[in-house]
Amino acid sequence: MKKINCLIVDDEKLARDILEEYISRVEQLHLIATCTDGAEAFNVLQKQSIDLVFLDIKMPKLGGMDLLKTVPNMPPVILTTAYNDFALDSYQFNVVDYLLKPIPFDRFLKAIGKFNNLFMPAAAIAQEQQHSWQTAPFIYVRSEKKMVKVPLKDLLFIEGLKDYVQINLRDRTIITHQSLNSFEEKLPDVLFMRVHRSFIVGLQHINAFTMRSIELDKREIPIGESYAVNVQRRLQQT
Repeated sequence: MKKINCLIVDDEKLARDILEEYISRVEQLHLIATCTDGAEAFNVLQKQSIDLVFLDIKMPKLGGMDLLKTVPNMPPVILTTAYNDFALDSYQFNVVDYLLKPIPFDRFLKAIGKFNNLFMPAAAIAQEQQHSWQTAPFIYVRSEKKMVKVPLKDLLFIEGLKDYVQINLRDRTIITHQSLNSFEEKLPDVLFMRVHRSFIVGLQHINAFTMRSIELDKREIPIGESYAVNVQRRLQQT
């Protein structure tokens, strides 16, 4: 597995310590350096090969937004901040995700998943998919007062309806009252993708796609307008 070289930029020691600890839990990540402000980070970026930057926004000397404007060919960035004021402005830069402090570990992992989806080479994604089958070959969902096993390799797509969710497998459907958002959090990002407010699809089952829809096992799944850019970018990389 190719290591992702990471840089932490934050003036708060506690925030740096938490991110260091999170990074140490993920085998794929390798911490190159930590910096206390944007000026220090600027120097590191000139000398080191960095794949991913965890960047605070409000810092002395040179803040996060100023660093984004200053560095040409900035590596992908995950913003880590206590302020949500800059969320909209940040996406004009190479920002993968916007994490609000305090950052839960599961939300940190979700951001790493987004990075993988956008920037991992297709070969690395395939390797990660194989690993995901081995480590998480199935999930359980509650349906008709019992817990039902759902093999991930057979999961075509999940559709969110008014009061329930329909899980569509190769050979059957399962109805559950869990939310579609809960499935988005639970399913491996390298294998599944949210393409519409009402649909999550299994990437390995996609036969064809256009700007507006995905063809999947003789079904046409719409691509939501707000999801379109990410979906096209993701599918064209695989």
